Amino acid sequence: MLMKDKSVVITGAGSGIGAFTAKVFSAEGANISLLDIDEAGINAGYDSIIKAGGAVLKQKIDITNRDDVFKAGSAAINKFGKIDVWINCAGISIIVPFLDCTEDIWDKTLSVNLKGMYLGCQCAVTHMLKNGGGSIINFSSQSGKKGGARYQAYCASKAGVIGLTQSVAVEFAQQNIRVNAICPGVVKTPMWDRQIDDYAKKRKLKPSEVMPYFCKTIPMGRVCEYSEVSDLVLYLAGDRASYITGQAINLTGGSLMS
Repeated sequence: MLMKDKSVVITGAGSGIGAFTAKVFSAEGANISLLDIDEAGINAGYDSIIKAGGAVLKQKIDITNRDDVFKAGSAAINKFGKIDVWINCAGISIIVPFLDCTEDIWDKTLSVNLKGMYLGCQCAVTHMLKNGGGSIINFSSQSGKKGGARYQAYCASKAGVIGLTQSVAVEFAQQNIRVNAICPGVVKTPMWDRQIDDYAKKRKLKPSEVMPYFCKTIPMGRVCEYSEVSDLVLYLAGDRASYITGQAINLTGGSLMS
């Protein structure tokens, strides 16, 4: 019960890494606030956690809308009394040739992936200052450290997440608020399922060949598992990581080592 009685807010909790992490934290004793624009997804997560005997709150929000985010934070405070951990997991990815990247694609990607994290961090810090500290975990990507073709908006947004993480970490270190980023490599999420055809075109592969291709390029020979991501999140959220802040930690199976 590493998170017993901790209040944990997770954006992007309707599917993929966010949904899996919510169940892991609940099993470790945390009170969970599920935030996502995907109402069906958070409904399913809510039902699963309730069935397992956990304490949970669900809220459909647009993470790019300040009022939505701050209302969600207030709801978590009203139900659980505090916010100990805020996990910014929501994000989108669109693979498109640079010259075909429209302003709409650019603006939407930066809004969800970067503005959404900024608003989440701001809400979390506001409440954590009143609570004597806390841990914020932002999801960046290996693409935030190493650019990739046809990935311009995503790479820019995820690089921005690292800068945001470092800035907030420095500003609030003495208030016992730790802020770290995780930079995963390939994790087979619903987001990857949606973009796998576009990636296949980029590499001139069949869609069925994409994941085997990745496995050949990763030194450990496989993609990352959900549980390996949630284990790192759990560590960074807890007291065992009490001297870690401002870091952007690679989780790439050796494909990125900087």
